[in-house]
Amino acid sequence: MRARTLAAAATVLALLLTGCSDGDDGRTDGTVRLRFQSLAWQKESVDANKELVAEWNRTHPGVQVDYVQGSWDSVHDQLLTSFEGGEAPDIIHDASDDLADFAYGGYLADLTGLLPQRLKDDIPRRSWETATFDGKTYGVPFLQEPRVLIANKKILDASGVRVPTAAHPWSWAEFREVTKTLTAAMGKGRYGVAWPLKEPVSVTLNLGLSAGGRLFHRGDDNKVTVRFTDADGVMPGTVHDQVNTDRSASRTTLGMSGSDTLPGLFGGKYAMVPLGFSFRQQVVQQAPKGFAWTVLPAPAGDEGNAQGVSPQTLSVAQDSPYKKEAAAFIDFMLQPPNMVRLAKGDWMLPTGTRALADPALHTPKDGWSTGAELARSLRSAPAQSVRGYPEWKDKVATPALQEYYSGAIDRKELEKRLERDGNLVLARYQR
Repeated sequence: MRARTLAAAATVLALLLTGCSDGDDGRTDGTVRLRFQSLAWQKESVDANKELVAEWNRTHPGVQVDYVQGSWDSVHDQLLTSFEGGEAPDIIHDASDDLADFAYGGYLADLTGLLPQRLKDDIPRRSWETATFDGKTYGVPFLQEPRVLIANKKILDASGVRVPTAAHPWSWAEFREVTKTLTAAMGKGRYGVAWPLKEPVSVTLNLGLSAGGRLFHRGDDNKVTVRFTDADGVMPGTVHDQVNTDRSASRTTLGMSGSDTLPGLFGGKYAMVPLGFSFRQQVVQQAPKGFAWTVLPAPAGDEGNAQGVSPQTLSVAQDSPYKKEAAAFIDFMLQPPNMVRLAKGDWMLPTGTRALADPALHTPKDGWSTGAELARSLRSAPAQSVRGYPEWKDKVATPALQEYYSGAIDRKELEKRLERDGNLVLARYQR
């Protein structure tokens, strides 16, 4: 980005020296060019993004946007390198739980005074909180997804268990009993639930909110410490007991990704799999003919259906010389009809209240209505504004939770490692 700014300045100087400046701010054709890095990867989502970019370019000849394809797998390191090298895209697609270090590092622009009131009013405060640090807004949250239970409807119906709804979900205790009942009914080598926990941290933190778990606690000095309470132990304790005591959850899936568990779900090896809402697309595309499935709300605790989410966000690079133009493009992308198109393309839910009210997102088909009902209970993920979270997650929480879920360590050891080792990591970021 700095390199492009210097190049523009050099052009202006050359025009001034030759007496040919036409007042175009260094753009010889008078056109502003913005780079928009998108992380869309599913065909429907990529198509929707590219179509919207093309629509913008047709109606805004003076501000043209170049679509740049990024990848979720490498976005953090790629952005850090581009920020430090002065070559970051103007408009940045990311997730809110990846923004904290970039925001505190001065790499992202504060959007507070750049966004129209329409957009500020349309997105609920609880969503804005996911991208707000020290009172400044560094991203616009626009897509989100609850974690739900995708279930084999035939097995569920045959078992006779109560089928939960968003209004009357299973409690964590009831969920544990249901998985025992399903496992007994299905027979040897089959399980009531499969937990894909290759990446266990965000699942644990976000579902833990329903029981009142927070794990991260901010003191009067604004510093964050890790404290593992009984409420934090409800969700992981349920999974641990399903795997190690009840044998109602498959041990082998603990090291799997969500996609890895789908063949077992389709084949009747697992009755249910907790997955992100967007996984419904893979079910539609990959399920064998005649496979009947349904979408159920995740178990609930004392806080009801509350879940932590890290919405997808659109941000503007601090180094961009065209912040107002970039913000205008974001406003265009997130007009309610456009937000619906993006949500449907990614099989997720929009944050905007007008977009979320669209009838297309409230149909029972493919579980859309269940997700829409859960949207009002989604909250900022517990780790959202915690500096050092990526290192804490990779070096402390992931191995500790993996060992706990497998039965290698008990809850006391889990608590000790999350708190003792975790606070040592966080302290280095809060000096």
